[in-house]
Amino acid sequence: MATCSTGCAPAVRLCQRLNRLKTLDGDMMATSLKRCLSTLDLTLMGVGGMVGSGLYVLTGTVAKDTAGPAVIISFVFAGIASLLAAFCYAEFGARIPKTGSAYMFTYVSVGEVWAFLIGWNVILENMIGGAAVARAWSGYLDSIFNHAIQNFTETHIMQWNVPFLAHYPDLLAAGILVFASVFISFGVQVSSYLNHIFSTISMGVIAFILVFGFVLADPANWSQEQGGFAPYGMSGILAGSATCFYAFVGFDVIASSSEEAKNPQKAVPIATAISLGLAATAYILVSCVLTLIVPWRTLDPNSALADAFFRRGYSWAGIVVAVGSICGEYQHLQRKYNMNMQYTFQCCILTNTIFFSFLLAMNTVLLCNLFSLPRIVYAMAEDGLFFSIFARVNPVTKVPVNAILVFGILMACMALIFDLEALVQFLSIGTLLAYTFVAASVIVLRFQPEKNNSKDTTTTSPNVNAEVSPAPSESQTITEDSEEPKQYESFSDKLQLVERQKTRERRGVGHLKAYWEPYLDRLLGDCEPGEVVAFCVMTLIVSSVSLCAVLEFGNEQLQFPVWCFTMLLVIFTLAYVLSLALIWIHEPQRNNQTFQVPLVPLTPGASILFNVFLMMKLSLLTWIRFTVWIAIGLLVYFGYGIWHSKEGLRELQPKDMAARYVVLPSGSLVETVQSVQPDGQVVTSAHQISSSAAPTAAEAAGKR
Repeated sequence: MATCSTGCAPAVRLCQRLNRLKTLDGDMMATSLKRCLSTLDLTLMGVGGMVGSGLYVLTGTVAKDTAGPAVIISFVFAGIASLLAAFCYAEFGARIPKTGSAYMFTYVSVGEVWAFLIGWNVILENMIGGAAVARAWSGYLDSIFNHAIQNFTETHIMQWNVPFLAHYPDLLAAGILVFASVFISFGVQVSSYLNHIFSTISMGVIAFILVFGFVLADPANWSQEQGGFAPYGMSGILAGSATCFYAFVGFDVIASSSEEAKNPQKAVPIATAISLGLAATAYILVSCVLTLIVPWRTLDPNSALADAFFRRGYSWAGIVVAVGSICGEYQHLQRKYNMNMQYTFQCCILTNTIFFSFLLAMNTVLLCNLFSLPRIVYAMAEDGLFFSIFARVNPVTKVPVNAILVFGILMACMALIFDLEALVQFLSIGTLLAYTFVAASVIVLRFQPEKNNSKDTTTTSPNVNAEVSPAPSESQTITEDSEEPKQYESFSDKLQLVERQKTRERRGVGHLKAYWEPYLDRLLGDCEPGEVVAFCVMTLIVSSVSLCAVLEFGNEQLQFPVWCFTMLLVIFTLAYVLSLALIWIHEPQRNNQTFQVPLVPLTPGASILFNVFLMMKLSLLTWIRFTVWIAIGLLVYFGYGIWHSKEGLRELQPKDMAARYVVLPSGSLVETVQSVQPDGQVVTSAHQISSSAAPTAAEAAGKR
């Protein structure tokens, strides 16, 4: 046994290092960044991150190919599912107002290696997302000028035919990213003002489209003659919800900005709720307008809004022409719709309006990507898990300039040479994985007792020459009426209060609720606070993955018999429900100072199940790319992060004072105090305390 314990010790130490949690400072509002963002700033950031090109492309695609006019219901379901994840982000953003978003939340509650992998995936997600938006922006602008930019680049610069690379270097997309990165490096207020302008104009254009779209609405387009409201049934609505869910990705920029918010405890939850509500309303109303203007069967998925207005001959869009006249497709429109010159001019005005609003929407999404990415990198570097050069903050602008410029240039290089169409689906898995871990972190942290910060505890060094009085000192007096956790500073205190402590702790956070103690205390009563909940969260994730895998692959790919398929569904469903029930019978934290997710563990549990279900919908190639990226991340972590982690360095720091109590066979209690001096010398003193309370030898160590 001794040999086995000795051989397993390195593995145990490694597991402890991988799963160590981040220690938060006492002052959560202290930061090297600048706290200047208001609730309005955060709200517009959230709106800009969610209301993007999906409003102009995704609505038509889902309406024609998946759900029909019931795309409205699909967006409602997707909005509710997104709200579950947004609740989790809002609680963490208010409770832990530090930058890093999902990375930080996972580090605080789950463990270091998991937090690193989440941050590693979020970095790639933002890089691909920003590069993809820049290429879409470039492509849309190029199409307005009849692909003149592409033709010039291929003719006078270069072109190539290499798999996974673009046919030509997209200089415009790269230039957009470099220009935006320079702007963002000027400070958070500059980024906020720029986002204000783009978001306000974009919402104004959307309001314009909605008002005049409802003027042309024809309820007959939802009639049975046109296929009805839900031609694809409930299966089409649910499939459309899975696609529409990605339209709401982007609200996490609010949590990423919490370290720069003036009052994050109130601003983060309010901004999250308002921005998600505005985005959902915009998507639902635009879908309603789109399917009421023209029959859903005739929609053009590539340019649904513009095509719908063209078919109805809508000419009042000239009101907005002064905002942005990006001109001309006279010949293209004349060939496509056989229009006269006057009508073609009117439709070109509308085309420019649609294109302009599309480009503005992509600008806001691009800004949010460039805003979130360097702050996640900064948070990882600040914790020592990533290269320290990215943790430097400019003393004037109060932003991580190194992270902004380096990753902005890397993003520009991706947009310059890569064909990002094959990588866009990779965005989904990183987002869904982050949502899953954040939801799990909410459950773990909700049922975990609060830990005292040693920095905030004021202790008095012992006087080794003084004779110890049998009466407890003022610092050792136990106040029974106080509900705050106490640190007992003498061995006798612990001996006297062990029974009373057990009774009171059973009603504390992470313990069984009083009602369930008579039934389950013998089975679960000996577990540490929060230990059962952590195990149940792991079971919850495993059962969710198993249940979704059976639902997705059981009938077709795996070809299970009916009895086997049904039995597996019942087993994994029971495991999922039982995990939720076991979590629910424990005492949660009750904090009225900051926002808390309602109906825990049901709300985060439902979010985990939905996110895992969507991950099962992704292709095999996406999972292969994800595995490769995870392997690269592990190389970075084990090559750099685990050795430079500040939590690891904190563990190696010597204690200021250590006390050891030993009960001798004679019944005397010997207290040994080791005082660590600044020069590294250790001064040891001991004195004897008369005690008859301990019949056996015992040893306890703690800070004085």
